[in-house]
Amino acid sequence: MASLKEVRSRIVSVNSTQQITKAMKMVAAAKLRRAQDGIMQMRPYAQKLSEMLATVSAGAETSGDSPLKAIRPVEKVLIVVITSDRGLCGAFNTNIIKATLALIDQKYAEQARKGNVEIFAIGKKGAESLTRRGMLVNIGYTDLFGRLSFVNVKLAAEEIMKAFTDGRYDAVDLVYNEFKNVATQIIHADRYLPIPTEARPANSKKAEVNYIFEPSEEEILTELIPKSLKIQLYRAVLDSNASEQGARMTAMDKATENAQELLKDLKLVYNRTRQAAITKEILEIVGGAEALKN
Repeated sequence: MASLKEVRSRIVSVNSTQQITKAMKMVAAAKLRRAQDGIMQMRPYAQKLSEMLATVSAGAETSGDSPLKAIRPVEKVLIVVITSDRGLCGAFNTNIIKATLALIDQKYAEQARKGNVEIFAIGKKGAESLTRRGMLVNIGYTDLFGRLSFVNVKLAAEEIMKAFTDGRYDAVDLVYNEFKNVATQIIHADRYLPIPTEARPANSKKAEVNYIFEPSEEEILTELIPKSLKIQLYRAVLDSNASEQGARMTAMDKATENAQELLKDLKLVYNRTRQAAITKEILEIVGGAEALKN
């Protein structure tokens, strides 16, 4: 049985840990509110922009001319992996890493064997984990969450688009967590480039609409397609940011509960140990008194 000093030391340690987890939960809750507001404001705009792009592309004659829609044999692949910069957020980062490895095994196994799969890491945890697994990782934007803004995300999107149009990669996929609520994050592994061309049904009314483009359909699509891709990446980063704070809030809440349960057990052990020590001292005194009497 542990001594009273050891049990007291553990109680103090667990108390300190509980205070830290409570503070981290409160900080995560405050950050979650801001992150949630950001993604909720961005989603309608991103969805409407995607719908507009699909509608305009359906009515345009030159929509397939964009280099960002170029379909090539997939030899070299870039996977954009969005994780967090810090841990203590449950299985948030682990699930993204597992989804990335599963995507490579199921979809790009041949390219991976040739060493033609590269990781574009947004978030330090993903970069560190995938680097340890021997993968080629681009770490140019691992600290993006420390300076999160559309301007910085736009730079990352522009670098990815330029690499694709220059022919460095034939396909770009995006792996991230979509924020649903505090306790639930949905993992997505979506095609980012080339832009998928969605065929409309023959009886669709929208397909029969004739559009008048001003200044021209080519100029509009040249402007709209890159902007849509930048917004798409920004939305994924905002989703991941909100998901991270939700996951951390949930993890810290569970850690606080576990610390409370551990404190109850330790206090029970402490009281039992203290009672045993007192009983032992009483027995020794009684035994000594009996010995003197005899």
